[in-house]
Amino acid sequence: MSTGTAPARLKGLAAALRLGAASLRTHKRRFAGTFFAALLGVGFLSGTLVMGDTLRGSFTTLFADAAAGTDAVVRSADVITTPDAGQGTRRTVPAGLASSLAKVPGVAAAVPEIQGAGQLVGRDGEPVGGQGPPTLAGNWIDDPQLNPYRLAAGRAPAAPGEAVVNRGAAEEGGLRIGDRTVLRTPDPLTVTVVGIATAGGEDGLGRTTYTGLTRADAERYLTPQPGRATAVRVRAAAGVDGHQLVERLKPVLPAGVEAVTGQEWADESRDTISGGFLSLFTTLLLVFAGIALLVATFSIHNTFAVVVAQRTRDNALLRAIGASRGQLLAATLAEAAAVGAAASAAGLVGGIGIAAGLQALFPAVGFPFPQGSLVIDGLSLLLPPAVGLLVCLGSALLPAVRAGRTAPLAALREAAVDDSAASRARALAGTGLLLAGVALTAAGAAGTPSVLVTGAGALLVLAAFVALGPVVSSFAVRALGGPLVRLRGLTGSLARRNALRSPRRTAATAMALVLGVAVVTLFTVFTASLKATTDRATGRAFAGDVAVSAPALGAGGSGLSPLLAPALARLPEVSTALGLGKGVAVVDGGGRQVTVADPPALTAVFDLGAVDGAPGALGTDGLAVSRDEADKRGWTVGSTTEVAFVDGHKQRFTVRAVYGERSLVGDYVLSREAWSPHRGRDADRVVAVAFNKGVSTAAGKAAVEKASAAYGSPEVQTRAEYAASSAKTVDTMLTLVYALLALAVVIALLGIANTLTLAVRERTRELGLLRAVGQTRGQLRAMVRWESVLVAAFGTAGGLVLGGFLGWALVRATGTAAFSVPVPRLAVVALAGSAAGALAGLRPARRAARLDVLRAVAAE
Repeated sequence: MSTGTAPARLKGLAAALRLGAASLRTHKRRFAGTFFAALLGVGFLSGTLVMGDTLRGSFTTLFADAAAGTDAVVRSADVITTPDAGQGTRRTVPAGLASSLAKVPGVAAAVPEIQGAGQLVGRDGEPVGGQGPPTLAGNWIDDPQLNPYRLAAGRAPAAPGEAVVNRGAAEEGGLRIGDRTVLRTPDPLTVTVVGIATAGGEDGLGRTTYTGLTRADAERYLTPQPGRATAVRVRAAAGVDGHQLVERLKPVLPAGVEAVTGQEWADESRDTISGGFLSLFTTLLLVFAGIALLVATFSIHNTFAVVVAQRTRDNALLRAIGASRGQLLAATLAEAAAVGAAASAAGLVGGIGIAAGLQALFPAVGFPFPQGSLVIDGLSLLLPPAVGLLVCLGSALLPAVRAGRTAPLAALREAAVDDSAASRARALAGTGLLLAGVALTAAGAAGTPSVLVTGAGALLVLAAFVALGPVVSSFAVRALGGPLVRLRGLTGSLARRNALRSPRRTAATAMALVLGVAVVTLFTVFTASLKATTDRATGRAFAGDVAVSAPALGAGGSGLSPLLAPALARLPEVSTALGLGKGVAVVDGGGRQVTVADPPALTAVFDLGAVDGAPGALGTDGLAVSRDEADKRGWTVGSTTEVAFVDGHKQRFTVRAVYGERSLVGDYVLSREAWSPHRGRDADRVVAVAFNKGVSTAAGKAAVEKASAAYGSPEVQTRAEYAASSAKTVDTMLTLVYALLALAVVIALLGIANTLTLAVRERTRELGLLRAVGQTRGQLRAMVRWESVLVAAFGTAGGLVLGGFLGWALVRATGTAAFSVPVPRLAVVALAGSAAGALAGLRPARRAARLDVLRAVAAE
């Protein structure tokens, strides 16, 4: 049947497909674990892609709404972008420019827009928003076409201290028309809510909060000086489009000012978000989806390997009656394709459901997932099913080839139990891969740090673990099962013997769990090291008694008022109060984040490590630089460099100090005297306070809290509390990682349960004989459960070793200062892995205990 004409071959292929379909119908329960493993992996991938589509669609709509009615935007052409920033910082333009633009032919209206950070305080005293989406304030624009907001209730602000608030922010803060509250700009401004606004019929532009002020208030609180604007919005007259309007505006624009169409401005803003936060977010989720699919690959491959081994006699009989190798291969792949297609279709639907659920859940925990309908692109519909099908086919390929190689004489064997062991060639190849991988990983971690080299070594180490699994499994199961034999007697001995029966199968079953636990361990070690580094750096660098910081997180935080530090310095309990300001400037030709501080007080509340020069004497033309940056640029005390500010002013600065500890003050420090003439919006990110001698921490903290209440009640923390809070982000990230990796572990446990279920079918006669000679149902259940625990313990132990080593390598390769092994957390991972193994064995154990003794003994 293996040769012949094309019609004959097609007929043979059709017969193979019918054979695969018949086998799948007869033994469909064998593939339950495979189905759910593929379903979960595809569902995660599908959900991630749909979330990305929805977020991109939401941002497109948001910025289109923000630019609706605006045909052109006139703004500064000079922008300073730092490596860790998105859109960058632009200088302001003269607000009076709007009057001259309004006279240009084709211009229907031109209005200055003044915008900055402004965070409302709700009725309960807590800040509104700020967990990612920005909290904005600006001048209320009277032109209804240029203003993306519409009054839904009340009126526009007309007097100082009056404000319009978007409906979403008002509802979140419990604010109504007539209420008085505080707006942090960051200087506290008491405002009266006189209007509630919507945008495009919604509660606001996405989850952004907005407070509209009078133009005078906006100029006073949101710009460094009166008469300046963030940009000028321009509306075209009838018959003039955006591009024509821009061309007409260009001749009257002063130097350093540009005009772009409203559509270009919206696209630019959208692309900045998509290329920053959105790309990082979706890439992170796609990485975890890839991990889940890789774990599923191991589980699916193992299922088909066991099934093919159990069908040895069946396949041999088919070969004996004339079936070709290709037909057996095609039949096995047909089963894999059918399971993959069904699981992928279900996973696609499940992924869309996951995205819808996350859309409803994330806002409750502060994540800015957009409201509205889900957006699904064609790629998101086609890619997940295709990946799921390829994963199933690829996982089943080697078992299918093995099935095609079945010899006809195998039909004469009594049993078809897989008792394969590890070969010498496998041991040698695995050892070689392991040595090469460890050497390469160590070179990338301990030598010149390189994440790329370390990653290449990690892949080799992972390949070595796969190759050496069958070699190591016998030793590992014997060692792990030793205590079990002593504690459980004959039941434990039988469980260990069953786990030792097929080293290759045991290793393949455990490998999915090895991978899942390894990634969990890697992130646990890495985040613990990050936290230890942050704790150590903050505890060492912060020499004050308390720190004052804004309670809001994310992009929306407006920071602290620069007036707060001087107010605290006047308290009798305080010896020093230093505010650390933040800003951007072009230093040595590149955009850089700079810290603004009072140099004489800097060393009183911060430990700068080893210092060359005089950080307390920067003056108006001095610069303090971290040692890392100085070494990178070849600077020493006395070196000079050019600094360009946001307002366009350029000045030569002299390096007057080089310091070693940069964890809190950053790489560049300027004095307030040097910064103030050129500043944009001024804000402090933290105020460090040192008490006078004899003042207790409790008394000093209480005095600082009382004085800070007038500035929006920022958070006041002791040195230990501040160090701990600095690492909270790491804990949040680790919690998210655990939640995402839980799916991979669940898939691995499905693989263990499915393999044990197949093993119970394989050992039907053996189990019947054990029952016939006196083994109770309870002992049989315990035997199967403990076998599952041993396999899971082997996988967990391997994952801990692999993840611990790769975690160390990642810490060293990324230059993280402190390496920390969180023993309690890893102990929990180990216990959870073993306990999960017991859970995975429940169903196979129940199935084994329900076997009819007489039928089992008579089974072949």
